[in-house]
Amino acid sequence: MEKTAAELDSAKNFITHYYFVYGNKVIGAVIILLAGGLVARWLGKFMQRWLDGKQLEPPVKTLIVRVLRLLIFCLTLVIALDEFGVPITTLVAGISVAGVGIGLAMQGVLGNLVAGLTIIFTKPFRVTEYIEIHGIHGTVTQIELFSTTLVHADRSRVIIPNRKIVGEILHNYGTIRQLDLTVGVSYSANVTEAIALIRDILKQNPRVLKEMVPGVGVSLLGDSSINIAVKPWVAAADYGAAQAEIYQTILDQFRTRQIEIPFPQREIRLLNGDVPPARVPAAGLH
Repeated sequence: MEKTAAELDSAKNFITHYYFVYGNKVIGAVIILLAGGLVARWLGKFMQRWLDGKQLEPPVKTLIVRVLRLLIFCLTLVIALDEFGVPITTLVAGISVAGVGIGLAMQGVLGNLVAGLTIIFTKPFRVTEYIEIHGIHGTVTQIELFSTTLVHADRSRVIIPNRKIVGEILHNYGTIRQLDLTVGVSYSANVTEAIALIRDILKQNPRVLKEMVPGVGVSLLGDSSINIAVKPWVAAADYGAAQAEIYQTILDQFRTRQIEIPFPQREIRLLNGDVPPARVPAAGLH
């Protein structure tokens, strides 16, 4: 019992001594950290409002605000540690040595960071633009320091590390895309009439951009049909819907105007017989 009481007295004396020596410093350091956090938050909001009135990319604004808050917090932490009696010079030297090891262990993360800064400042693409890289394509919805987010037409998201983007071949469609459609008509059809009808269909479709002249014309003289290329421009978000609508309208209008869309055919001639030539679908041949 006497030993336990002595240990309790020793602990009580240590706590009392620590409180009188460092108590005020600890309270002062906590107050400094709280004040620094509030100042960093307030200045961050003020900077965000000021940047909203400037012609800058959203990722650049976010980067500036985050760097400002980080600098204020680091300065506050240094002041708090100094108040607490920590030798700042020794601490900075230790952080520098540790930073080398951390940098080697986080090469991938740092690579994403450098690539993100490169994307933000060189601007190879912007938010709302449609891009394709490594066979992955979609509309850019977010550009961050470490990754870029794309959204597909089916609303699924693809998150690409920025180091996978910088230095690679990038196809940037912008905000519009050109459809590449093909329609076949019979050799007996009036091709001029068919082309005029297709142009009229494109003019009537609300998804087709009217300020850009669509490409419509004969692209191939095939075995069974004359192929007409149809290449209108649409917004990137309307790419899939516009293709289906245009094909459906062409099919309906061709049937109404009795413009034949032929299926593949082969002509068979029997050289040593009296059976006349016959045409059969290519799918019927074995």
